[in-house]
Amino acid sequence: MTEKTLIYHEGIVPYPRTELVERVQMRLDDARFQHCLRVEQTAIRLAEQNGGDVEKASIAGMCHDYAKQRTADEFKAVILQQHMNPELLEYGNGIWHGVVGAYFVEKELDIHDQEILNAIRRHTIAAPEMTLLDKIVFVADFIEPKRDFPGVEDARKAADRDIDDGVRYELVHTLEYLIQTHSKVYPGTLTSYNAWVPQKKGAQ
Repeated sequence: MTEKTLIYHEGIVPYPRTELVERVQMRLDDARFQHCLRVEQTAIRLAEQNGGDVEKASIAGMCHDYAKQRTADEFKAVILQQHMNPELLEYGNGIWHGVVGAYFVEKELDIHDQEILNAIRRHTIAAPEMTLLDKIVFVADFIEPKRDFPGVEDARKAADRDIDDGVRYELVHTLEYLIQTHSKVYPGTLTSYNAWVPQKKGAQ
């Protein structure tokens, strides 16, 4: 993948991309940080393919895992202090780093664009109704170049064919994984599956 380094012009981030990269890097180990760089580049490509906002795709892709390596206590404190859905307390980082992580992005990175923050929130659970940016970040995280799992090439083909097909593919295979591993399914994930998949059987 050819790396594209953007110069931000929209005023969404009150400092240059280079500083955003540095701030994200400070919060993550190298493997997670490199994943964020790859998701950013994949999100840029998907935005270009689908007529999306490339700058927002870059920012959301870069920041989607900003909170991934916070402690459980940090997440729980925010859930309680911000009066988020208490049901979240029954889950873990796999859900929290998106749904709760957007809080850290807004407060610490000074990013207040609600479309970007929602894309970060939804990248772990999707949503019954998703903006193009939501779909781009959700799918980019799943198909970035270093992802290597059975079916990833089919996932990439689905996303290139139609971004909505990419969302459906990911929801189907995420739910399959959760069931196979006997994991607890977050209700929002199931709601997203029910909204996206049954009406287009065979897309996966």
